[in-house]
Amino acid sequence: MESMRVSLDQWKQTVKELMEDNQRLTLENEQLRKILKREAPLDPTAEMQSEAKSLLAAGEGPEGVVGEGHDNLARLYHEGFHICNVYFGHLRTEGDCLFCLSFLNK
Repeated sequence: MESMRVSLDQWKQTVKELMEDNQRLTLENEQLRKILKREAPLDPTAEMQSEAKSLLAAGEGPEGVVGEGHDNLARLYHEGFHICNVYFGHLRTEGDCLFCLSFLNK
């Protein structure tokens, strides 16, 4: 009886963890869908061509693209995702992350 009780407790814990993961992933999925709807270009090739033309017209070469990665990471952080190496890609649920902020300030 004792081993059955222990087994049942383990199953309950596993179900609880799975339900929490499911809830977290559902929230993350909703946020990603909102972002995708807001930022999805109608014609991606036209958008890339116009960006390349504007960079060349401004006299910026590859040096102008260096800050683009940092800008993308900052945008992801402000959308509620971790960008630090500890929790990268996970949804931020408890406010600001000191690891992410120190990375952004470098």
